[in-house]
Amino acid sequence: MDLVEVYFKTNSLVAQQINSYNKFIEEGLQKVVDRVGVIQTNVEGFEIKLGRIRVEQPRYWEVRGGYRKILPQEARLRNLTYAAPIFLEMIPVFNGMERRVPSDVFIGEIPVMLKSNLCYLSGMNAKQLVEADEDPDNPGGYFIINGSERVLVSIEDLVPNKPIVTREKNTVVAKVFSTLHGFRARCVVTRNPEGVLTAEFPSTPPNLPLMQLLRALGLKSDKEILSAFSEDKKIKNDVILNLEIEESKSHEEAVDMLSKKVAPGQPKEFRLNRINALLDNYLLPHIGTDPSARMKKALYLVRLAERAIRVAYKEIPQDDKDHYANKRIKLAGDLMEDLFRYAFQFLVRDIVYQASRADARGRKLQVHTLIRQDVLGDRIKYAMATGNWIAGQTGISQLLDRVSYLSTLSHLRRVVSPLSKKHPHFKARDLHGTHIGKICPNETPEGPRCSLVKNLAILAEVSNGSDERQVEEVLRMHGVKE
Repeated sequence: MDLVEVYFKTNSLVAQQINSYNKFIEEGLQKVVDRVGVIQTNVEGFEIKLGRIRVEQPRYWEVRGGYRKILPQEARLRNLTYAAPIFLEMIPVFNGMERRVPSDVFIGEIPVMLKSNLCYLSGMNAKQLVEADEDPDNPGGYFIINGSERVLVSIEDLVPNKPIVTREKNTVVAKVFSTLHGFRARCVVTRNPEGVLTAEFPSTPPNLPLMQLLRALGLKSDKEILSAFSEDKKIKNDVILNLEIEESKSHEEAVDMLSKKVAPGQPKEFRLNRINALLDNYLLPHIGTDPSARMKKALYLVRLAERAIRVAYKEIPQDDKDHYANKRIKLAGDLMEDLFRYAFQFLVRDIVYQASRADARGRKLQVHTLIRQDVLGDRIKYAMATGNWIAGQTGISQLLDRVSYLSTLSHLRRVVSPLSKKHPHFKARDLHGTHIGKICPNETPEGPRCSLVKNLAILAEVSNGSDERQVEEVLRMHGVKE
């Protein structure tokens, strides 16, 4: 017990939520803005270049006294939202010429997590916390929305950008959840009992012949396709079988046949544009969204197919979806980044609309007059007040459980699985060997949500993840080839 006490003198039970939120404020916001980069308006010769984004400490607009600093306890008592203003550097560009505007533009407000770097409480000692009407033992890690304390519950999900091969009835399925900038594409290679390989990805019909897809991606001849696969006899036999039943024999034929499947009955030019857009943006987007990445995508699909064939012949075991190495936990920062990305898209669209409207009325185009501050803030506030998140998810934001101090700590460390409670997911509800030290084996509700709602173990910590490109650079330095 002495060891546990020493551990908690330097570590917080909600550190994972606070660190995740801090990372979102420091890096996530800028990442979303950089992804947009430039707002192209419908006004000829006018666009807006986006620069640095910054968030100040929480404040509130008093009708008579202007802006002033606000503490969490006042927000609770007056039914206010404890939120901070966001400022974005916006540079108007007229016919390619930048017109520097000295000040940043206020674009809206974002709720602040208690005890995060933005919060006034983070730098206070016990005496100062008491003076601010706060409990020194209050861990933070939650938000105050319209006066009520709300917590963002962590979500457990399958790992993105990692192939997982499983047996489903008689077929073997190799799938990967390819994720890039919040867009998640489920890409699948399936091997049926006869050895026929098919592929599927978003916005396409199921059962596209894999060999046809490989030809369209750049492996044009039979010889190139065969040499891309390994020399294993069983794998070669399966590939030769698929090449035999394949209808297209050239790159052009393969592209034409695929285009007829994804856009039937359309003119040829439209069909070809459609299939090219799907191959670049919807097939394995994490590898790249440029035509130059197509060969890498083809080789990735080859590896997926090889794994599926090896599992089918029982050369390697199938992957365990419930193994915790195949899971990732989305913390408050990840959830806030998804929400901010969604709200920011609405702001961009509104700026484009306001610019067209101002131009039609003959007004001078000034950046600060095109921004409506409630467009961004209201969407974020609505999602956090109701729990209705993007992509139809519900119950993400919940009222903080204040029945007892322990129930509060428990709620802040809760992990929810997105699986439906109506289905009997027996395997998903089982206690897995890899839960040890990560997930509490005892604490879970009884009834339909049993084992779909879990809690982190007392000494469990969740890392915030690192940039994939840095890991790739380290691997290349050590001689790993693509």
